[in-house]
Amino acid sequence: MISIVRCDGRKFLMERNDIVALRCKFLREICTMRKNKDSRPIVYLDETWVNQNHSRSVAWQHNTNMVGPKIPIGKGGRLIVVHAGCAKYGFIPNSKLVFRSNTGNSTDYHSQMNSELFKSWFTQMLNNLEEPSVIIMDNASYHSTLIDNYPKSNAKKADVQEWLTKKNIKFSPLETLAELKMRVKALIPNEKKYELDQLALEMGHEVIRLPPYHCQYNPIELIWAQVKGQVAKNNKTFKMCDIERLTHEALDSVTQHDWEKCVRHAEELQDKDNEKEIMRDAVLEPIILTLLPDDSDWDDSDDEENAE
Repeated sequence: MISIVRCDGRKFLMERNDIVALRCKFLREICTMRKNKDSRPIVYLDETWVNQNHSRSVAWQHNTNMVGPKIPIGKGGRLIVVHAGCAKYGFIPNSKLVFRSNTGNSTDYHSQMNSELFKSWFTQMLNNLEEPSVIIMDNASYHSTLIDNYPKSNAKKADVQEWLTKKNIKFSPLETLAELKMRVKALIPNEKKYELDQLALEMGHEVIRLPPYHCQYNPIELIWAQVKGQVAKNNKTFKMCDIERLTHEALDSVTQHDWEKCVRHAEELQDKDNEKEIMRDAVLEPIILTLLPDDSDWDDSDDEENAE
């Protein structure tokens, strides 16, 4: 009998070689900071959403067949929430941003954000930091505006030519789009330089990027769960104005002690995974070297086959 198991595509992506490399880099940086007793606060930031009809999925009901609260169909309108916090201070003062989504039916809250809006909030948050800090954030597109924007892969030929001209890169008008894109590719640095990272650096802070698909390393995800749980518990009217009030109340009720607990959980996970990566590297390397011949062996065998 064949059993069908549902696969988690995210777990497969997490083990892609480039993602593993980014995970190892992040874990090494963050764990080394703690090992060296870096005194700078580590500030975690993120965005989330709260739906108008957000409520508990399970509710207690008396055995007298009393009808419980009627929950409207659908998710209703949506609030976007942006905030940052750390174990030392809790939420960063005066850095809460809560606003209504313009398109309540959107399935992705990221579509309601843009680089200009986030940069404005990020700059204000940096100004509210009391001391030089390390800022942890993910790689959402609006977090990741490059200092020097390069033509996208779907850019038109005229746009690529214009960009090359501005960079004083000589090219022939006879060159095809494919050839022009190869010129652009040769100019792209191996390490991307982000506008927000540079902004933070100029203000005395450091930005460290989370590896893609690894939100579990961000303790603010646990804070969001606490906030949403409180909103769901108290949502009785399913009105947008009340959801907005409940969201503010839930955010304001999060304490510095709550942040300490959530950060401690994330740090334990980071330390555990860092040890795993170190052990995996130590265990796999001799196995790989034993099973695979080196490049010269492959070359020799190819030469022998060609000679025959």
